[in-house]
Order: sequence, then structure tokens, then C-alpha cells
Amino acid sequence: MSTTPTAFDALSVESATVLPSTSAWARVRRSVSVRLGGSVLIVLVLVALLAPWLGTVDPSLFDPASRDLLPGQRGEITTLEGQTIEHRFLMGSDSYGRDIHSRVIYGTRVSLVVGVATAAVSLAFGIVLGLVAGTLRRLDGPLMRVMDGVMAIPAILIAIALVAMWKGSLVTVVVAIAIPEIPRVTRLVRSLVLGIREEPYVEAAVSLGTPTAVIMWRHILPNCIAPLVVQGTFICASGILTEAILSFLGVGLPPDIPTWGNVMAEGRAQFTQYPHNIFFPGVFLAVTVLAVNILGDGLRDTLDPKMARRV
Repeated sequence: MSTTPTAFDALSVESATVLPSTSAWARVRRSVSVRLGGSVLIVLVLVALLAPWLGTVDPSLFDPASRDLLPGQRGEITTLEGQTIEHRFLMGSDSYGRDIHSRVIYGTRVSLVVGVATAAVSLAFGIVLGLVAGTLRRLDGPLMRVMDGVMAIPAILIAIALVAMWKGSLVTVVVAIAIPEIPRVTRLVRSLVLGIREEPYVEAAVSLGTPTAVIMWRHILPNCIAPLVVQGTFICASGILTEAILSFLGVGLPPDIPTWGNVMAEGRAQFTQYPHNIFFPGVFLAVTVLAVNILGDGLRDTLDPKMARRV
């Protein structure tokens, strides 16, 4: 029997991409975990978008006469024009007299942006490096040794060092958090590529003389989408948590930017007397990270064929 590639082989190569099937996406929509985590995240996104209306005042406004108020108490806020207005502090006030409710609401924006941007940056670089390492064998060894070296250093230490070297800003924090995640994505993509490149449709594409770049982007990468979607959710949750840790330690975003980590850092000195300073941003942080992780677990269970029967 002849083994020379034919037009039928070329057609089979063109249709060999294994994207999540319609039934898989139907399982995603039926998954309780996906619905629960997705619903909470939708609410948080709406809170971030509607922050100017949900936040009762500008988060930067303060009045020393209204500092350390308990939730629900009334006090005063000084506007940018110098006017003093009466204000109800729904979540209390901090030691500077700022409204914790407004700072927590506006902090939702920062946390979601950091989480999504961290996942996007780490996935972008990790996919490229993983495809190169898994496809070009001469570059596999050097690339993976570099990735192993980065993974040998604790991620939080890398982030602290990078933020300390550069001026604290949103871009700096995202890059500092994303760099330690790139090796993990690279290793995942590489492991997927090593398995996929042995599939018959990839071997057929090689025998037909298809360029390596086309094989990587057209035949290998689409088959990595489902695991990468799941990995992206976990990176997003890790990025949100790491940003809060950096801000809490004082090496993240500047204190004037309302983030959950900054709010908790400002209230830690008076935690025993005024626990609400840490309680409310802590609840938002915990709920957000939990929702992203639940969504990731649901996507993993529904998109993984080996676990699909459990859903």
C-alpha cells in the first residue's frame, strides 16, 4: 500500500484541529461551578464598572475629624473644592477619615485589571515559549533550563524585587507578577505540544511539507486552548492575591491608589480596635479569588474529557 500523501491526507490535516466540541461547551453552561463562579465574577465586573455610582464619594477624599468611624456612623467629608459635607460611612472610615466603602468599591477595578492583565501577559509569553520549546528541539534544552531557574526562586520574592527596582505603577505590578507565571505556562504548553506533535494529523502535515510555523499556530495551538483557559483562571486568581500581598507589604501600588491590599495595610495597625478596616476588603478579596478558582475548577471538569462524566 502506498504511503505517499494524497489530497485526502491534506483534507484530513486541515480538519484535524480538536477544539472543544459543542457538547463540551454545553457541559460548561450546565456546570454548577461555572455558573456560580461566573455569576459572582459578573457581579464584581458590574461593581467595577459602576464604581463612580456605587462609591458614595471620591475614595481620595478625607476629613481628619471623621477618622476611625464605625460602619454606619455619620461624619464629614471635605471635597476638593474645600466644602465640608455630611456623609454616612457605610463601612466606616480609616485613620485618615477616608470612606472605606468607596475605597473597597474602587479597589475592585484595580484587582480585576491586575488579575486579567497578569493572565494575559503570562499566557502570551508562555504560549510562544512553550510552542518553540516543544517544536524546535534544539531550543528545548536552553529554554527549559532558563524556565527552571526562574521557577527555583519563590514567585513573591521575584515580584518584590522587580517592583522595588522599578517605579511602582500598575504596569510594573502586572509585569512583576506575570514573570514568575510565565515558566508554568511554558511548561504546560511544552508538555501539550510534545504529545500533540506525535498525532497522525501533525505527522501528515509534516510529510506534506507544511512550514513549522503553520503547524504550530494552525494545528498544535488550537488543541491547547482548553487547558490554557483553565490555567488562565488560576493565574488570574493568583495575580489578584499577589497584588494584595504586595500592597499589604508596602511594595505594590502607591498608597494613594485604592486597592484592597492598601486598605488592609492602612488598617492593620488598629486591627484590634477597628477590625472593619481589614474585614471588608478582606471579604471582597476572598470572594473574588474563590469565585475565580471555582470557575477554573468548573472549566477543568467540563473541558477535560477524562472528567466530563462527573459533570
